[in-house]
Amino acid sequence: MAITAAMVKDLREATGAGMMDCKKALNETNGDMEAAVEYLRKNGQAKAEKKAGRVAAEGLVSAIIKEDKEAAIVEVNSETDFVAKNIEFQTFVVDVSNQALNTTAADIDAFLAEAWLADTSKTVKEVLNEKIAVIGENLNIRRFEKISAEKGCVASYIHGGGRIGVLVEAETDVVNDEVKAALGNVAMQIAALAPKYVSRDEVSAEYMEHEKEILKAQAKNENPDKNDDIIEKMIIGRLNKELKEVCLLDQAYVKDGDLTVSKYIAQVAKEAGANLSVKRFVRFETGEGIEKKEENFAEEVAKQMGQ
Repeated sequence: MAITAAMVKDLREATGAGMMDCKKALNETNGDMEAAVEYLRKNGQAKAEKKAGRVAAEGLVSAIIKEDKEAAIVEVNSETDFVAKNIEFQTFVVDVSNQALNTTAADIDAFLAEAWLADTSKTVKEVLNEKIAVIGENLNIRRFEKISAEKGCVASYIHGGGRIGVLVEAETDVVNDEVKAALGNVAMQIAALAPKYVSRDEVSAEYMEHEKEILKAQAKNENPDKNDDIIEKMIIGRLNKELKEVCLLDQAYVKDGDLTVSKYIAQVAKEAGANLSVKRFVRFETGEGIEKKEENFAEEVAKQMGQ
């Protein structure tokens, strides 16, 4: 069967694959459009596997909220910041966050195995592999988290166009613009200062003991002539200072250094006539904990030229 330019165009529009790939697929399947789509999907899978070894440490974080009650946040990685700015990749990340909002999966493997909402004939993993084939980089849906605020509301903040994303869940009997704006400010605080806990109540005894041992060793090294009682007082002071950094409610509020976050929330609650408290938060930073490979461009070019 003769393969026409119109057939190639139709297949390209349907799959997003390259023109030469579409022409080859149609030749291989004797012009059968459905078979050609399947051929490209299989080819995309092969490309995805080939790229899977490459480090994807860039990308975007996206958050979505439904009716102030249901929320999801996702991190989708790419190899380069250039692709992270690509509109097709950005649209895909938004679609993944919508998928996460509606998922029943408890972990990333189950999430990747479930049906894609926009086309239930495909799994999330298959759609991801198709995007890898089209975009030409290794991509990875790294993590997601959902929040359901039964007795309050959820707010979000995205920093740097998707570099950092935050969800904050609050318990409150009043949900109005002032309360939501305040929670947005708290989310911004979390993005900027990266606390580990909401309050000291969440800090485990193991964490406290571990930090005490480190601080004790530091204090003794710096002050070898001090007795144990003085060292103990130094440890308590330093530990309190550290807790003010890692516990959200103890942090100085970034928009008013005279207030802690706890006092800021109390102030907003009083003005709104609300019982307001922060219950939990989720903070994703793109590439967090992923070891990035440092590339030497000159060496890479020389390698490709066989030098």
